[in-house]
Amino acid sequence: MSDYKNGDTASWDSAQVRRSQAGQSGGGRRPPQQRRRRRINPILYILCVLVASAILAGVGWLLASDLFAFSREIPSTQDITIEVTAEDDMGSIADKLQNAGLIKYKWFFRLFAAVTGASDDVGIGTYTLNTDMDYHALIAGMHSSSGNLSAETVTVTIPEGYTVRQTIALLAEKGVNTEEALTEAAQTGDFDYDFIDNDSEDLSRLEGFLFPDTYEFYVGHNPEDALDRLLRNFVSRMDEDRMAQVEASDYSLREIITIASLIEEETDGTDQANIASVIYNRLEGPGDKQGTYGLLQIDASLLYALPDHTGPITSADMQTDSPYNLYQHAGLPPTPISNPGLASIDAALNPNSTNYYYYALGTDGKHHFSTTLAEHNAFVNSSSYGG
Repeated sequence: MSDYKNGDTASWDSAQVRRSQAGQSGGGRRPPQQRRRRRINPILYILCVLVASAILAGVGWLLASDLFAFSREIPSTQDITIEVTAEDDMGSIADKLQNAGLIKYKWFFRLFAAVTGASDDVGIGTYTLNTDMDYHALIAGMHSSSGNLSAETVTVTIPEGYTVRQTIALLAEKGVNTEEALTEAAQTGDFDYDFIDNDSEDLSRLEGFLFPDTYEFYVGHNPEDALDRLLRNFVSRMDEDRMAQVEASDYSLREIITIASLIEEETDGTDQANIASVIYNRLEGPGDKQGTYGLLQIDASLLYALPDHTGPITSADMQTDSPYNLYQHAGLPPTPISNPGLASIDAALNPNSTNYYYYALGTDGKHHFSTTLAEHNAFVNSSSYGG
């Protein structure tokens, strides 16, 4: 065994360490270096920013145009009717506005309505709007003073042939408002229609124009607005075609509706056009040859002047001094005697062409029409007469 010295081991270890350190700092493995970042093309970056800004600006302009009612396709002079019912919410209202061409982006309108609390302002009713209205004006235009979409409502069906008094009584019974408040509104309300005499305070000024239909009202509805809804419905039902027929006739709108109300009160439900022919024949035909002399002789008109009358018409009743007594006064009564439905209005506009001057109710529940007084009397004296 060779000689071994402790000093030799220490010197070997220190030499080995120096070589190892030299290798790490020199020719050994180099430490990993970080990846160099790619430089973004500044021109491409600016181009992307400009494109994104243009898109946002374009979208913003489109939304702003809709919000402020710019560039609508429908002329602002054209009135558009929107009906809001108790079943509607802001989503369905937005659908109606979009379908009518009043807005383009219903989701944006709904967002605006949610932010502004529009559901607290919009109420049920029929509203006349136009494309000149921005979002705020549309919401204000659908405002109801009686309540909002969450208020309690009631459904009322008004039968054809109801008078103004009967209509008011029914509305009061259903809780729309009190009979006193509705009556006052009917007498003194200012209704913006050419066919309403706002100088009169008689209930008959609304007679014939409170269109019979099914309506949704608020409980405690504003009484004047409630009656105005019926009047607006009448106007909408008298569309361009019907109004053109009125203008082509020799009668005013009030006279046509008066004739329709007489038909409504006399018809058995199937013979409106024949009853219309009797009325026109008596008004315009040679009544002296048929013994009518221009007298319509309609019981329903006399009964309108005798609202508390019960039982059949008597000879004494026929002496009543009233312009509604068509046994004594030739021509039409001064106002309609009820609120007719469309079938009677259309019959007044399009009567059958007949030679009838008389009709009487048979035992079969149908009216039997006659040309002469002799034919009429023969039927009345027969067993087929219903009385």
